[in-house]
Amino acid sequence: MQMPDNTFKKALRTGRPLIGCWLGLADAYAAEIAGTAGFDWLLIDGEHAPNDLRSTLAQLQALDGAAAAPVVRLPMGEAWMIKQMLDIGAQTLLIPMVESAAQAAALVRATRYPPQGIRGVGAALARASRYSAVADYVHHANDRVCLLLQVESRAGIAALDDILAVDGVDGVFIGPADLSADMGYLGAADAPEVRSTIAAALRRIRATGRAAGILETDPARARGWIDEGANFVAVGVDVLILARGLRHLADGFR
Repeated sequence: MQMPDNTFKKALRTGRPLIGCWLGLADAYAAEIAGTAGFDWLLIDGEHAPNDLRSTLAQLQALDGAAAAPVVRLPMGEAWMIKQMLDIGAQTLLIPMVESAAQAAALVRATRYPPQGIRGVGAALARASRYSAVADYVHHANDRVCLLLQVESRAGIAALDDILAVDGVDGVFIGPADLSADMGYLGAADAPEVRSTIAAALRRIRATGRAAGILETDPARARGWIDEGANFVAVGVDVLILARGLRHLADGFR
């Protein structure tokens, strides 16, 4: 069996906008439905959704063969968590709260086998190697990993150029909610100072040839971020889509 390619990583390099959706329902059936919707990518959220290793695995399995590429967001950038996610077959990871080049470099090392990194070599029994069916998995795994770092604080913005200089970082995702809160605009990500900070960050990211990402559920603002250079943009959250749809239906019969 051949090593699965990371089509999302390749698509990011084209620079064309890739449209995605957040998966927070923590359910494989819901993920499978989302996989039929036509998105380029789907984010399985392990930071703010009630996902664990097994629920993430189930969603990766549900999306196997779907046109939408799965991206997994960890709750934090711990090496042991990264190892487990890669072993269950995740190829693209989004790591939150990155604030320095040293942190970025450590995350790159955590995603790579030695001598380039520190990832533990145990894929022979893991889904990533299709349970040893991919005989040369360990020799190609490093090249298939797509590492996206989430910058969402004033410290991260200040260190952005240094973070972007770290080899092995495929892209940077700007987190508007936490960034706006850290800037003193809690719950007001659309404040002019926040928007100008984000726009400048997106331009700095793309100027280095890296991918730039953001989550924006307002369609007009999402298109605005694409115009500013964002090339992987999440435009919805399954939890909110379901909640709004149900409330709208119920309201129509009250």
